[in-house]
This record gives sequence, C-alpha cells and structure tokens, in this order.
Amino acid sequence: MLRSVFASALRAQAKPLAAASRLPRTRMSVRQFGSTPVFRDEATPSLLTLSEEEEMMRDVVARFARDVVQPKVSEMDESEQMDPAVIRGLFDSGLMGVETPAELGGAEASFLSAILVIEELAKVDPSVSVLCDVHNTLVNTVFRTYGSDHLKTKYLPQLSADKLGCFCLSEAASGSDAFALQTRATRDGDHYVLNGSKMWITNSAEAEVFLVFATVDPSKGYKGITCFVVERDMGVKIAKKEKKLGIRASSTCQLAFDDVRVPVENVLGEVGKGYKIAIEILNEGRIGIAAQMLGLAQGAFDNTMPYLFQRKQFNTRIGDFQGMQHQYAQIATEIEAARLLTYNAARLKGEGKPFTKQAAMAKLYASQVAERASSRAVEWMGGLGFTRELPLEKFYRDCKIGAIYEGTSNIQLQTIAKFLTKEYQE
Repeated sequence: MLRSVFASALRAQAKPLAAASRLPRTRMSVRQFGSTPVFRDEATPSLLTLSEEEEMMRDVVARFARDVVQPKVSEMDESEQMDPAVIRGLFDSGLMGVETPAELGGAEASFLSAILVIEELAKVDPSVSVLCDVHNTLVNTVFRTYGSDHLKTKYLPQLSADKLGCFCLSEAASGSDAFALQTRATRDGDHYVLNGSKMWITNSAEAEVFLVFATVDPSKGYKGITCFVVERDMGVKIAKKEKKLGIRASSTCQLAFDDVRVPVENVLGEVGKGYKIAIEILNEGRIGIAAQMLGLAQGAFDNTMPYLFQRKQFNTRIGDFQGMQHQYAQIATEIEAARLLTYNAARLKGEGKPFTKQAAMAKLYASQVAERASSRAVEWMGGLGFTRELPLEKFYRDCKIGAIYEGTSNIQLQTIAKFLTKEYQE
C-alpha cells in the first residue's frame, strides 16, 4: 500500500529531483557590519537542508515507523523475533532498495536518503533500523558497486522486492582483525566449494541472500579473500542464534558452510579482491551505524522530554529545575553535533569525496552520544524509566552495540589517529 503511495512516486521524481538538488553556485551577497564585510553564499545549503526527495523519504519512513513498527516493538523485543509483517512492510514501502536504480526495482534515491531511513526507524526501534541498514548500505551497495551486470540484474530486483540480504565477514578468530578469516573456497570445475563458519551475522535468520567472504588461497593472506553470493538453499545452515543484551529482534547468528557449492558466476567482484570490497563497504556502513545511534539517541530524548514538563516535585515541573535544564540542554547539543557529523559524512560520500575519517568520527561520537542520551533518559524518568512499560530501558540496552559492531570504538579512534598522523606529519 505504502509502496504505491511512495515508491512509485519517488522513482518517477528521483532523477529530476537529484538534478534539481545540485544547485549551481551563484554570486555571494555581502552584509556590512561596521567596517567588516560579511559574505553570504546564497547557493550553499546547510547540512540539514534536504531535497524534496529526501524530505519525502523521511516523512514516509516516520509514518511507517509510527504506524507499523511501534505497535510491535515490545512484543518483538520480548520474543527476540522480527515480525515478518514488519519485514514485508519495509519491502512494500520501497525501503529496501533506497539507492538501487529504478529499472532494477529500487527507489533510486540518494545515499543521504538511506541514512534518513535508518535514523527514522531507529527513533522507534533500532532492531528494525539495523535490519534495513545492513540490507541497504552493505548488501545492496556491494552489488551495485562491484557486481557484474549478470549479478546486478539477477539479485538487485529480488533484494528490492522480497529477499533479505546479509553480510558474512566475521568469524570466531576474526573480529577486528577481519582478514584473519579461515573460511575456505576451493575451485571445483565451474563451482567453488565453501567450508567454514561465520559469527555475529546480522539478518541471517531471515536472509535469503548471503555475501560470504572466504579465502581461495590462505598462502596469499588477505589477497586470497574473495566475496561470494550464496543463496540460502545452496546449503547455508544456521548453527546458533545468539541471545543478546539489546537489538534482540534483530537476528544475529552463527552460520555453517559444509561443502556448499557456489557457481563460479557468483563470485562478486574479482577473485582475491574481497578484502578491498570489505574495507571500502564497511567505511560506508559506519555512517549507517552512526545514523542508527543518532536515531536511537533522538528517540530516547523525544520519549522523555514531555514527561519533564508534566511531572512536578516541590510544586515545580522537574524540567524547570536548573540542574535538569543543564542536563537536557547538554544532551540536545550532543545529539545535534552527532547529526551534523553523520550528515556531513553522508554528504561527502554522496559527492564522491573522501569520507573515511569523517565516517569514523560520526560512528564513534554518535555511539557515545547514544549511550549518554539513553542513560540520562532513564534517570530523568526515575522509577518509570527503569520499567519495561516504557521504551527507555530498551534504548539503553540497544545503544551498547554501537560501540562494537562494524568496527569497535577503539578501531574508529585508530582510524582517526592514522589520518591525523598523516595530515600533521606532512
């Protein structure tokens, strides 16, 4: 239903809107303050300025999150199971192929549009947000960027319509050191035979399409790593579903590959270049996680602030006490700073400019802000915040993963430090 209202209209407008959003630079006006002229570039928008397409996307997702996701959040968290109706709704609403070309079934929208989708969903349920995030910013992007025409034509329409995807890199011995993976791919005629296991794989319980990283030659180190497109019915086995602290409705599983035969044509990119795919795509994925943490922080804040002006103690609204004012003013400032970092990284990526350092900064800071905002929200609500009747304790549990997946906070700091060292040594 929402797909007909939104997706088709968005696809029809995508190209002209994209063109319209690339405004030409015009002359700069001058404002005079005393003897010092101040120049104002009338054609340069702020980071928070959205195109019509992006505003449309944000509004539709906010409505979907409120009407479809919100009523199911508590039940999904308790059962640790994603409601199939929510996944179906994401597809029907055109939210699972945000950047995918229209001719392949997608919305053909901007990268920032994908980030807005992730942010808006996380305001209501970070579990649903990460399902959509991994599918869009990792799986779909790998196909669009590195896939052959055959693989794009075969899989992108499915990934836009009804097939969920997942990204299989981590293993028991390869977490932050992702290239220590041990899953093997052995050539056998017109197939590769995969043997090994994967851990911490998001979406894997419901996924039908798996991007699996395996080495074709361990002696070559990271230069043997190759990416394969594996379908569930080729023999992928769910070895164990993890029971987690947070984002419980999002499936996280261990996978087993026992003599799984994959056609040679399902090599995604070049043989031995899987490491390049993983490095580049995770840089982009970190902006998605920053958006998830940003949305989580905003959701916790929005669910708490009205209470501060309803609840009274000592005949005064608790939101009017100066100590409280300083706390929520601080958190609001940090959320805004996280939003600017995230949107800036997204804009840089969308413009084809270097963004790795900015993505690391955005993910690092947004995850820190999410922890502070959700923790404060629980405290501000007092005993109510500690109960499971309200969403705040869930936001508090959900936020911790932001400092762990798609590169730990220490890895982000290391990445930022490497860029700073290079900049200042030169």
